[in-house]
Amino acid sequence: MQRNITLDFVRGAAILGILLLNITAFGLPKAAYLNPAWSGAIRAHEAWTWALLDLFAQVKFLTLFALLFGAGLQMLLPRGKRWIQARLSLLVLLGFLHALLLWDGDILLAYGLVGLIGWRLIRDATSSRQLFKTGVLLYLMGIAVLILLGMVSGDQVNRSWVPDAAHIQYEQFWKLQGGMEAVRNRADLLSANLLALGAQYGWQLMGMMLLGAALMRSGWLQGQYSLRHYRRSGWLLVAAGLAIDLPGVIAQWRLGWDYRWCAFLLQAPRELAAPFQAIGYAALAWGYWPWLARWRIIGAVACVGRMALSNYLLQSVIGVALFHVGGLFLKFDRWQLLAFVPAIWAVNLVFSVLWLRWFRQGPLEWLWRQLTQRASGATYS
Repeated sequence: MQRNITLDFVRGAAILGILLLNITAFGLPKAAYLNPAWSGAIRAHEAWTWALLDLFAQVKFLTLFALLFGAGLQMLLPRGKRWIQARLSLLVLLGFLHALLLWDGDILLAYGLVGLIGWRLIRDATSSRQLFKTGVLLYLMGIAVLILLGMVSGDQVNRSWVPDAAHIQYEQFWKLQGGMEAVRNRADLLSANLLALGAQYGWQLMGMMLLGAALMRSGWLQGQYSLRHYRRSGWLLVAAGLAIDLPGVIAQWRLGWDYRWCAFLLQAPRELAAPFQAIGYAALAWGYWPWLARWRIIGAVACVGRMALSNYLLQSVIGVALFHVGGLFLKFDRWQLLAFVPAIWAVNLVFSVLWLRWFRQGPLEWLWRQLTQRASGATYS
């Protein structure tokens, strides 16, 4: 099957965009990921960094990646049940090892687990319209659970939102020290993440996968509509997302990122805005593709997309090496950490372009496919 280079580019942009937020997770305590006032005080440049990332990147690129993951499940249906189950089961195993042994910010385990359920819903759906409606419903259910959690959360500040000095010191210790202490803490975080997946986030993730499958089945994610349609839809969707998210950003800022309102309830506008912006970003890529395709950097980003799994894990290796093994954890603030992003992007881009000059697939993509073939007993061309 001939590759869709635009789809590869969008996937590559999602992988690179995810790093804009993950760099904070590498370099600062876990509480800093959503709360810029995690230390009890915040400077103006950090607040503005948080606000801009919240509006244009936070959740948006993860949502875009989930959308494309669902599109990939739709494309895999001809492979059959055994192939898909083997492929996703191996992803679950890889995600578990990644989360336990390397970094607690893993998304592969969640995608694999939800995918093992989602591919059946995709297969059994009678139409792309049905898939789309089901996806919207599931996503809204996830947001409803988020709001419900906010209503019952109470006023007592959670240490995962504003950690005290002892918690920060201990997190710094086990991340820099490594060893079994780090494994035990990552195991605890993994358990918490799985609970969140089952209770709330899994609904949203499943919803986005079904939306991606619906858009792929309808031809929308294959570029089968007019350039004018994609450009108009893209700008309208991005504008709608910003309009939904902006009041939540302003409210969090004015409330000083107070736990009672900001840990759950005021996360909802961002979560609601994310699908609009994610689909809007994809639409803009298709709408302006004749112009984008002229730039060599666009082809390099598409190479990153072809090697999405390898590049995602490469970012983890670099992040852990720099901030945990290399001792840079807690040395930089949110704004300063962004300076590392272009350098890591450059590694992703150069690695992908050079690798694909000699090989058809990324190293982990090749291994994943080989193991899938063996586990499923299937053959492929």
